[in-house]
Amino acid sequence: MKVIPVPVRSDNYAYLIVDEATNKAAAVDVYDVPKVQAAAKQAGVEIVAGLTTHHHYDHSGGNEAFAAAFPGVPMYAGSNKAPAATNIVKDKDEFHITENIHVKCLHTPCHTQDSICYHTTPSSASSSTHPGGVFTGDTLFIAGCGRFFEGTSPEMHAALSYLSTLPGQTIVYNGHEYTKGNLAFAKSVEPENPAFEKLDKLVAEGETTGKSTIAEEREWNPFMRLDNPTIQKATGKSGDNQVMAELRELKNNFRG
Repeated sequence: MKVIPVPVRSDNYAYLIVDEATNKAAAVDVYDVPKVQAAAKQAGVEIVAGLTTHHHYDHSGGNEAFAAAFPGVPMYAGSNKAPAATNIVKDKDEFHITENIHVKCLHTPCHTQDSICYHTTPSSASSSTHPGGVFTGDTLFIAGCGRFFEGTSPEMHAALSYLSTLPGQTIVYNGHEYTKGNLAFAKSVEPENPAFEKLDKLVAEGETTGKSTIAEEREWNPFMRLDNPTIQKATGKSGDNQVMAELRELKNNFRG
């Protein structure tokens, strides 16, 4: 199993999840079908499934064109709000993209109520050494989280706590390249965190998706560190839900 990020729009990511044994792949959050097709052609893979993390247009806006380009190929999504969805999934649903790639669905409502994160791992029969990845859409970003457009601070706390239960080595593949701004905000609420040294290096490289793990997010993502005394002091709040709400408000207004 390998993952190919496909930059679309100004800062969005689509992805190809590739089964190297069969040269078949799933496409995640197809916004720009021609770009995804070009990436698949370059990789020499056949697209056999589509996965949608949530219904927002910058993630699902290419679904109908995808359905036209790949007739009969299933499109997984968390609700019928995602165009051209053929397979509606719920929390803990499981399926295989190919016999070598297993997917477990994690329902993480807040940014939208149909937000689904896809935990994707090589099956036990596969020889792949990939540690597994989670495609988080706009729920979890590197050093950040999505806005609470359809949910509440308790829901986002629950969503990120849920993701934090994944194996620490799980690689994070998020929906946007927001890391530079997220890092600046994280430094403003926890300036002495030594984990930021690696994040600085990632930001300097440009494209950051696929270079962070769940374990590292626990170390540097302020939205996953609600019990940290420095972060609580920065928010002036205590209690997970209150700290989460204030952090999101501070981030919404941050101009660093």
